[in-house]
Amino acid sequence: MDSVLQLATDTINIDKQAIVFVASRASAEKTALDISKLTSLSHPELEEGVLKAIPSPTKQCEKLSKCIKKGIAFHHSGLTNKQKEIIEDEFKTGKIKIICATPTLAAGLSLPVFRVIIKSLKRFSGKWGMDWIPVLEYLQMAGRAGRPEYEKFGESIVVAKSTAERDEIHERYILGEPEEIYSKLAAEPVLRTYLLSLISSGLIRDEKTMKEFFGETFWAHQYGDMEKLTSIMDRMISLLNGWKFIEAGDTSDFVAANTVKDERMRPTPIGRRISELYLDPLTANYLLSCLENFDESKNVFSLLQMISHTLEMRPLLRTKQKEMDFVHNELGKRYEFLLEEEPSSFDMEYGEFVNSIKTALFFEEWISEKGEDFLFETFGARPGEIRAKVESANWLIYSAEELSKVTRNLHAVKELRKLRLRIKHGVHEELLPLLRLKGIGKKRARKMFTNGIKDIGGVKGVDFVTLAQLVGGKVAQSIKEQVGIKVEEVPSGKRKGQLSLGKFNK
Repeated sequence: MDSVLQLATDTINIDKQAIVFVASRASAEKTALDISKLTSLSHPELEEGVLKAIPSPTKQCEKLSKCIKKGIAFHHSGLTNKQKEIIEDEFKTGKIKIICATPTLAAGLSLPVFRVIIKSLKRFSGKWGMDWIPVLEYLQMAGRAGRPEYEKFGESIVVAKSTAERDEIHERYILGEPEEIYSKLAAEPVLRTYLLSLISSGLIRDEKTMKEFFGETFWAHQYGDMEKLTSIMDRMISLLNGWKFIEAGDTSDFVAANTVKDERMRPTPIGRRISELYLDPLTANYLLSCLENFDESKNVFSLLQMISHTLEMRPLLRTKQKEMDFVHNELGKRYEFLLEEEPSSFDMEYGEFVNSIKTALFFEEWISEKGEDFLFETFGARPGEIRAKVESANWLIYSAEELSKVTRNLHAVKELRKLRLRIKHGVHEELLPLLRLKGIGKKRARKMFTNGIKDIGGVKGVDFVTLAQLVGGKVAQSIKEQVGIKVEEVPSGKRKGQLSLGKFNK
């Protein structure tokens, strides 16, 4: 028997609980299924919860339900928040004995874990292939075991494939020192965002106040070279000034750092709005550049690809080698709708551009009302990932809409507003009038539309019994009243039609 399976079943036999850390979502699912086949645990009452967590259960949901009724679960970013909550809550009750998880479960949660089983301490690292994970990441995983509120002690077990690998693990992780912690301000997107925010709030007014503020940060303490830090910040200021998000001295397209050093820094109206949106100025500049090219000749794909090619949407849906022809063919059909130039295939960022096309195609299918099983089979997007992508898209589209208001791009405002609703609900544009009604979602709106009720006028005109048969009596009464039609209860003894529906008259 596989070492991981042996350790998992041993944990159950001693009436303890464990987390098995694996490198990928697919491995988490397979390991959980394999362990579930070896247990005699039975909790059929847990099965229904994970299946009902989304309106239409997917194959992933069915896998999870098979595992969880045997007291085993998998946990990764592809699950919905509701499914994660069920798994975490039932692990705390003791009904779930083993969770097979990706390292995303390693931080932030305190669970009754006696044993952490780590299948491998290597991860795929792009062009370098498999590489050892940082010591800090190992400590995060190992630290899940033996939490003082649950256990007197815990065990962390790493599975080694050979004696040489065992010795390497001991040297790297048992005797090794944790890596240094670095300030997030060292990352340019964070620094750009904070600088614009601080200028917009008035905390930074010129180079003197900028030096004073950042001189007190952990970044400055760690860096130890204020002169070099100042040159980095001056470069960021020059970018913000060149993008016209701030005014600092000469407001030409690009200003050398030494020309803005002693000038007062003020946000422009567009810069202030960007800071209020907590948007990376680089992303904002990209969105504004794209929106300048958005006119009646463009379409929804134009906007979907625009938001998909931002840092905030990462990680994008990765284009596998076998999908390259498909993605390039679809790009060819939509090439005229791009709002940016296609980069050279030799460009370092070309891979991310291709991924942005695949991600935009995914969103196209989402707003065409394709089901979650189709989206997983076609794009590899699991239910949890779909919801995460939809949330990011909603924020980016809202941000683009707000920027378009400031620049008075009214055509873009109109189209972005419609697209935001379509992304939120995952629907064709034709359903938007019905979705404005409280209590009407994607499925009810589609059912109403299919039966000829296509807008508010249709809701007013349809008889109550027909409407109630489509959406239910209470919802039918609610939406009739929302369009100004009072629905009265028929007095006792004068009921008409079906007993469940005929208690109402229009």
